[in-house]
Amino acid sequence: MNDKAIYVVLVKAMTGLGRFARKFTKYPYTHIAVCMNDSLEEFISFSRKSHYAIFDAGFMREKRSHYAFGKHESFQAKVFRIPVSSEIYERIMEYINSIENDSEYIFNIFSMITMGIFHGVRIYKAHNCMSFTSKIIEMTETVQLNKKYHKYNIKEIDNLLSEYLFEERQYYKSETDEEYMSGNKFLKNLVLLFKLNGQLFFRFLFKRNEDKWY
Repeated sequence: MNDKAIYVVLVKAMTGLGRFARKFTKYPYTHIAVCMNDSLEEFISFSRKSHYAIFDAGFMREKRSHYAFGKHESFQAKVFRIPVSSEIYERIMEYINSIENDSEYIFNIFSMITMGIFHGVRIYKAHNCMSFTSKIIEMTETVQLNKKYHKYNIKEIDNLLSEYLFEERQYYKSETDEEYMSGNKFLKNLVLLFKLNGQLFFRFLFKRNEDKWY
């Protein structure tokens, strides 16, 4: 019996990168996350850990104010509701908690920037918002994926979940996260970029297919 549900949320991100992406794709949604209940107040994903630190990224429990910041009081989102059994819901929670408590997990920027060419690159203990959400969708066992989970982009996930549409509207921020909006110096961002790329290159070359959750 499917007495629980997982919510997949497509977000029209108002960041500089989000606006840049929309100019080329002509598609509104540039970020994707998972919610574990219908309050839609906490969004679980892989993304930047503070607004100005683009390369300090990884597992995140985001808030509405992470999407509606500065002059933006709201953000547009498209939400899908995927029914699951209690057993599968608990299994997904276990997976999420295992990632949150594992400091080895990092942000897979390689897969994001090469998605249009290679259709996703799987790297040991590395996710981005698309691969993480697609993995959760696969774990629901409600939705049938017709290719490897890490090969789905946001628009493809949108199409994949069309029959599970819950709502599409503006969502208003309920609180402000001052720590998330704190600044980050250019030099620190540069160091973080080199560190992340070094970790990804090493794992891509020497630690492929070692993650038990894959």
